[in-house]
Amino acid sequence: MNKEELKHRTHQFALRIIHLSEKLIEKGGCAKILADQLLRSGTSVGANYRAACIAKSNNDFLNKLKICEEEADETLYWLELLTDTALVRPELLTDLTNEARQLTAILTASIKTKRHNLTTAAKKNCKL
Repeated sequence: MNKEELKHRTHQFALRIIHLSEKLIEKGGCAKILADQLLRSGTSVGANYRAACIAKSNNDFLNKLKICEEEADETLYWLELLTDTALVRPELLTDLTNEARQLTAILTASIKTKRHNLTTAAKKNCKL
């Protein structure tokens, strides 16, 4: 998956989170509080990924990508709480939960790959 595809995917994820949050806010009470948390973390994934794409250095890129990973995992947490508290039927969140898991895995793998590439490049430079 290239940079533009992941930007699009995280944007679509954010849109789905926004729609879910709007429905939860209407319920009020705990659903509204969880919706607020879900909205923050779910939309943060794409926003931080866009920031990572224009990072000023490799370390900046890795730091921003790590934030994306954390936000995707936090979104998964809020989605799990919504089903565990029976505020939303689990089958209604299956696709969104799977997408949160996949995004977390993609971001984790991207971080590992970038770190590996940087380490490999540094070792090659030391041999010169």
